[in-house]
Amino acid sequence: MTAPPDGAVSHADRAERAIRAGILSGAYAPGARLRERELSDALGISRIPVREALTRLSGEGLVVNAPRRGASVRALSLRDVTELFDLRLSLEVFAARRAAEARAAGRDGSRLTALMAAAEDATRRGDTAAVPAANTALHAEIVAMTGNRLLGDAFRPSLGLVQWLFTLTAGRDPRVQCAEHRGICDAIQSGRPDLAAALAYAHIEHGRVPSLDALADVLPAE
Repeated sequence: MTAPPDGAVSHADRAERAIRAGILSGAYAPGARLRERELSDALGISRIPVREALTRLSGEGLVVNAPRRGASVRALSLRDVTELFDLRLSLEVFAARRAAEARAAGRDGSRLTALMAAAEDATRRGDTAAVPAANTALHAEIVAMTGNRLLGDAFRPSLGLVQWLFTLTAGRDPRVQCAEHRGICDAIQSGRPDLAAALAYAHIEHGRVPSLDALADVLPAE
């Protein structure tokens, strides 16, 4: 493989951040085409890093690539949200248990501590853009703490959808979610797998009905 041109990686990072922000804010509507040429012109970069950014966002579930149509913003439905909650119960509850076991066995928990502090800071400031990003990073770190690569591979395709869900339901009281996150993190850091798993399950399930209610007039059923 040949090395990427100088600056290609940073340009791809910038394109990824910009396109993700546009999707999460609604500037790029669900179902909207994401044309490489238009995006490269708007961002002032070549099409190569834009293509790389779209590939990354496709891997997170925010972008869909179709033959002859190219890339477009994923169109979410209430069914997608329901299935996302089901998937999170399967993956994240297991992750919380394994993360607590790993912590009890001596795995470093400093990054989880830092991310929890960042989420609490964003919540105190009422930063509606930073809170979903911080909470998503927190959930991703719990998965990463397990050291289970296949679990990480299974969770990654839904990571963007998790942040999108958090953004769409930003009207829910972030202080409640923050307190629940603190409980999960404390259980993990103290090496209590049963408690961590129970709190993770309750946290995810508590959010299901309020999220679906909040999105009932926003998203289609299917």
